[in-house]
Amino acid sequence: MSVLTYPEAIGVGLLQGVTELFPVSSLGHSILVPALIGGQVERDLNVSADGSPYLNVLIGLHLATALALVVYFRRDWARVVRGLFTSVRERRIATVEQRLAWLLVVATIPVGIAGLALDSVFRTTLGKPVPTAVFLSLNGIVLYVTERLRRGGTGRRRAGAAPAPGEEDLSEEERSDRRITRLGFGQATWIGAAQILALCPGISRSGSTISAGIFRSMNHEDSARFAFLLATPVIGAAALLKVPSLLGPAGDGIRGQVVAGSVAAFVAGYVAVKYLTKYFETRTLTPFAIYCTVAGLGSLACFTLT
Repeated sequence: MSVLTYPEAIGVGLLQGVTELFPVSSLGHSILVPALIGGQVERDLNVSADGSPYLNVLIGLHLATALALVVYFRRDWARVVRGLFTSVRERRIATVEQRLAWLLVVATIPVGIAGLALDSVFRTTLGKPVPTAVFLSLNGIVLYVTERLRRGGTGRRRAGAAPAPGEEDLSEEERSDRRITRLGFGQATWIGAAQILALCPGISRSGSTISAGIFRSMNHEDSARFAFLLATPVIGAAALLKVPSLLGPAGDGIRGQVVAGSVAAFVAGYVAVKYLTKYFETRTLTPFAIYCTVAGLGSLACFTLT
């Protein structure tokens, strides 16, 4: 059985931490990059290979990325937890904090059910370079279509825009929470369900969710913020379900590599979310759409013509 080296684990950690949050598909890149490099790297970093430790390493890396999101959005999660607790205690949904908490709960349910039922099927059946390249191209097309169709609608938030009346004393995060909580529970469920598409390697979780939010009349900034908040429990719960396997035989010989890669993923994830929250204040999905389409079609040509 192949065992990942420390440089491979750290490289994968950096790759995963960035691509999990950028709308370009972390699982897609985790499959395509090793396949394009080839050689021993391809053999070590093969999700679908029998006996490969790669998938177990990715589990630890996902948990590290979820922790980076928790740290970055720590004030938001404090408000969400407080809102959920007070809502249950008071048996009502009256405040912005309480409504945001329940929006996140209902939006997480569809992908949670689908993930438990279909995750292994998608990864084993589609977790190969050629279908992944196809899905990455489709991901780019979806992002581009989203921008084209909504170009005259929600669009970008104008930098330096004045706050709405009554919100002058609120932080930008609290203003964003207020805008997000204008969603209905049905709309939030639809946006959360878009994450199911990310079970297909090459389809981005954040890209799907941001696109769904934009189609529900949210601006780019709020769509990205809601997507990152939604990703935290989904990524974290999926990783926590599988982390115990690393404490058993499946973790033999790779625990040190998992720790090293997780540190890299945490740092990369934190930097990525910090950058993207500022980026989507004034910019769009178009550059990521172009990248995914070109990278997907280029990878597909490489795999089918060689």
